[in-house]
Amino acid sequence: MLLGVGLAATLVAAFAPEAAQSGAVVARQGVPATMFTETAWPFLIDQWGTGRAFRCEPCGAELQLYLRAKVGFCNCGTGVSDDLEIDRVADFDLFPGRVTPLALGQRVSVAWMKGRARPFQVDGPPGARRYLLTIALSNKCDGVIATVVSNEPVSPDFAQAALDQLASPPVLSWDASTTGLQ
Repeated sequence: MLLGVGLAATLVAAFAPEAAQSGAVVARQGVPATMFTETAWPFLIDQWGTGRAFRCEPCGAELQLYLRAKVGFCNCGTGVSDDLEIDRVADFDLFPGRVTPLALGQRVSVAWMKGRARPFQVDGPPGARRYLLTIALSNKCDGVIATVVSNEPVSPDFAQAALDQLASPPVLSWDASTTGLQ
């Protein structure tokens, strides 16, 4: 649990200017999203279909970002407003194993979408520990679920890079066309 508290404090410190003003972690718009390269969707098709997959080559750690639209799956009245909702909409099925939250979630904002981000640890088969940062965004009843996956805890810099990728024009255009959020 100490790791979770430390990670939460680190994430708050990393986003201090934005968080101090709005209480939410905010994606920086207009920042070139050059850290991530799009790759093929590596998962089998399920009820949500395929999504978009990105790999961060210069990150120095095994780091991927997976993005899926879940139309009609968010709470229509409140969106992703608490940790129970982020846990409900998260893509844990893509990463088998015992999922443990590492900290409480934080409010996030990407363009017109609001939601929460929460770090998790997934203990799969022996030696297969992964770390996830689930970012669940909503507008009305539709959701965009982003999962940052790493072989080590997701640093504040990588969390910010993922949020910036989500705010990039190509991803926002995909969000709008796939979910009709705007």
